[in-house]
Amino acid sequence: MRNFAAIAYNEVLLNSKRVAPYAVAILCAGNGLLWWGWGPATGRGLAINSDCVIASVLPIYAFLFLPLFTAVIMADPAIRDFQTGIEPLIFSKPVSRAEYLLGKFFGNFFVLACCQSAFVLTWFVLQAVPKQGVTTQDWKLFPYIKHFLVFVVISHLLLAAFYFTVGTLTRSAKIVYGLGLAFYPVYIAYQSVVLSSLPWRWKLALDPLVMNRRPEIHSPNVEMMNHLVVVYDTDLIVNRVVIILLTAGCLTILYKLFSTTERSSGSNELTVINLSTAAERVYYQGSSPFDQFEPAVISPVDVPEVVTVNEGIHASVNKLLAALSIEFRLLRAERSLVVVMPLALFLSIVEVAFYNIPPDVSHSAAYATNTAKLMLLFLIGIAVFYTGEAMHRDKEIRIEPMLWAAPASNSVLLLSKFLATFLLLVSLITTVGIAAVAIQVLRSHTPIDVIAYLRVYGIILLPGAVVLTALALLLTVILRNKYLVYVVSIGTAVGLFYLYSMGHNHWLYNPVLYGLWTSASLIDGVAMQSILWNRLYWLAIAVGCLALAHLIFPRRNGRTNSAQPR
Repeated sequence: MRNFAAIAYNEVLLNSKRVAPYAVAILCAGNGLLWWGWGPATGRGLAINSDCVIASVLPIYAFLFLPLFTAVIMADPAIRDFQTGIEPLIFSKPVSRAEYLLGKFFGNFFVLACCQSAFVLTWFVLQAVPKQGVTTQDWKLFPYIKHFLVFVVISHLLLAAFYFTVGTLTRSAKIVYGLGLAFYPVYIAYQSVVLSSLPWRWKLALDPLVMNRRPEIHSPNVEMMNHLVVVYDTDLIVNRVVIILLTAGCLTILYKLFSTTERSSGSNELTVINLSTAAERVYYQGSSPFDQFEPAVISPVDVPEVVTVNEGIHASVNKLLAALSIEFRLLRAERSLVVVMPLALFLSIVEVAFYNIPPDVSHSAAYATNTAKLMLLFLIGIAVFYTGEAMHRDKEIRIEPMLWAAPASNSVLLLSKFLATFLLLVSLITTVGIAAVAIQVLRSHTPIDVIAYLRVYGIILLPGAVVLTALALLLTVILRNKYLVYVVSIGTAVGLFYLYSMGHNHWLYNPVLYGLWTSASLIDGVAMQSILWNRLYWLAIAVGCLALAHLIFPRRNGRTNSAQPR
């Protein structure tokens, strides 16, 4: 018990020195402020601190963006020990596997719950702040604690255990990030396909986030709602108990499968533990990719000056290609792609494969439009997570000084990572397009209009992929902390999509044109012209982001090394 408490306390201390938990807490508090002043209770006479409003809002809050934050916090508590190489020291102490795993899990879950509680803490404090349209009752505390524990903490207990188990067993945080992105389409499909035809009691019993609980907030009797005391019925209590039991089962599976040592190196080619391990193997198995571009020095006895062959456009292009080949080899060795890419492909085509998509202009245009909208979440996630990992990988495996000493400019180091992530997105878009065409043929929704696919993917998705990758690169260079980048990116995306859903989707701050286009608008001359101008506008912003990232990149003397003879 003492070892468990020590490990859990150490995790809390480690998280107190990280930026990501504070960023998560700030975003949760900001979301609480938004729901307090502009939520569904505003202007309707419903007391914002009434029991029914709190109980009705918290399940929605638990669904909106907390699953992504849960993935960020719970992905790598155990991975960090293996990446830093301190696991032999830890397991040389009298610490059992159960104490280690439970201490890691509950320490980080406590931090996650504290971050999530910023929402209800904000509501609690704002009880004293008057605002027009916001109705409040006498000060309350217990309803916030009770409903937060039931509707948020227990709901995310199972999700946190699942993410922690996957991250610990695979030693890959990006697999967890991919599962975090996939949660939304999987959960929505689960609700619409599995639960939609079941009776209400079964919907509640089988819903981990209790989104199917009947909200009292929609009742027309406002006065009754303000004085209603929410009592948990038997169905809800059984649901919460089952979630706790499933969490215990998930952690039991982790305990049975967890090993305190890395996998055998005999099968190293087939079992890559994580990107850092892959990077070490790729970087160290041969010479530097820039070795062939070392300056050729001619003796000063023969000529009056030193001549180098390490400068010029041709040499820079060759260096970029060499660095890009390394990035591709790292991506090929990245184990998370085996999970993320097939999952993104399946969830992008699931509707066109199993449901009837009504054609607007043509079947091809409908298929392309549907897959493009479903693919959007994965494009954002892959751009952010893989750019962040690529930018911090060299520092994490301690080869950044060696690479920065290479005779290559900053533009080579930055563009290689930018292009690798962008081409990864292009490969996803292309694969989804090919799969959509194949499904269209199999379902006899012919003829195939290739131009319709090219319009949607080429005009909407490809420029969006450029912008998203460039913005992720700039944000990574500015913040210099990948977890902070993830949290800020998630919070920004959630905030923007909230504005888009409220009708505030102007093209000036809408790089993916969410809600601003249809398949019909891509063949209308006037609408098409507006879309093209928008794409040029955002491509110019992407170029500006890359230029700014180059200017503020920490390796400011990137060109000096290439100009010095050896």
